[in-house]
Amino acid sequence: MKLSHSFIKTLREVGKEETAKNAKLLIRAGYIHKEMAGAYAYLPLGLKVIENIKQIIREEMNAIGGEEILMTALQQPEPWLKTNRWDSDMDIWFKTELASGGELGLAPTHEEPITNMLKTYISSYKDLPVYVYQFQTKFRNELRAKSGILRGREFLMKDLYSFCTDKATHEAFYHQVEEAYMRIFNRLGIGEDTYETFASGGIFAKYSHEFQTITPVGEDTIYYNKDKTVVLNEEVLNDEVLKDLGVKCDELESTAAAEVGNIFPLVYKYSEPLGLEYNDPSGQRQTVYMGSYGIGVSRVMGVIVEKYADDKGLVWPKEVAPFKVHLIGIGSAGEKAALDFYQQHSDEILLDDRDLRPGEKFNDADLLGVPIRVVISDKTLAEKSAEITERATGKQKLLTIDQLESIL
Repeated sequence: MKLSHSFIKTLREVGKEETAKNAKLLIRAGYIHKEMAGAYAYLPLGLKVIENIKQIIREEMNAIGGEEILMTALQQPEPWLKTNRWDSDMDIWFKTELASGGELGLAPTHEEPITNMLKTYISSYKDLPVYVYQFQTKFRNELRAKSGILRGREFLMKDLYSFCTDKATHEAFYHQVEEAYMRIFNRLGIGEDTYETFASGGIFAKYSHEFQTITPVGEDTIYYNKDKTVVLNEEVLNDEVLKDLGVKCDELESTAAAEVGNIFPLVYKYSEPLGLEYNDPSGQRQTVYMGSYGIGVSRVMGVIVEKYADDKGLVWPKEVAPFKVHLIGIGSAGEKAALDFYQQHSDEILLDDRDLRPGEKFNDADLLGVPIRVVISDKTLAEKSAEITERATGKQKLLTIDQLESIL
């Protein structure tokens, strides 16, 4: 990608109404554009980061047997009325009247429609288990949208749903998801600060497990014992839960954290009212046993920013960065050599070929946060080399052009 050919521009400051570090930096660096409170557009660089996060999640979901689908955001009331979540149990709907009459909603989640859909495809125990997931934009009419892309009214989620014959099959898959989630968070660069946390099931189930990343800007408070083998959300900190987990309150410390994922044992909460059943081997009708598993894709992007950004700007882990290399040419020979190198590796390189002073380009390179900055100048060419700077550490070294090739 050539910066001279892109419409995006870096900004030195953003409006005072934006207080979250993640949003401030992403807007300044031209990754996102704020449409309104709780709703952000993803620009070319931001979309690349989102797609990289999605691909990591996709690979791990496919590895445990997930099949990817894409459902509609528009929702008809009928399935939700059967579970009491159209009016009484959820107050976060965005709803609209059809011109032809009737009411529709924008999906805040997808348990009802996916359960209703699978009634077409599940009739026998031979049709189970089924594990389906999607990347979908969700809509939630939050009273206050805050914390940048950590909490929005419109956001991107990966939601996976499991459909099993019984509890044992469900629990085996549930454990697979637990392990897959930690692989995902490790690959995303936040695994060392992310913990599986015992939590309330909210509107979905009595209890659940959340994956919480420790960060000062997190909206949740989690409690943990000394070796973090027991971690629980403040909302379930009571005598009954502490007894079940085998810890005492005075053994726990607390910290702020941001929820990046969750898994719920839904059991029959949705399959029963919606009539999702199957014939068992003896021909008897049985209710499908369900679970759901979410990861906030756009929220994860914000958490990564909060974890790694420094006073110069963004710092992306290699697996999610929009490009591997931020390339700058200085001097006529350096600019030509940089362009030649870019043309060989354009998919992996962000080339700053704008008519700006070197210092401005270096400042923007720090703000954009690509893992490796490469400078090819008339001076480095005299040594048949390029200057390499690691964004995360600031370490510099000279590499030959051949060695630079090996990085890519």
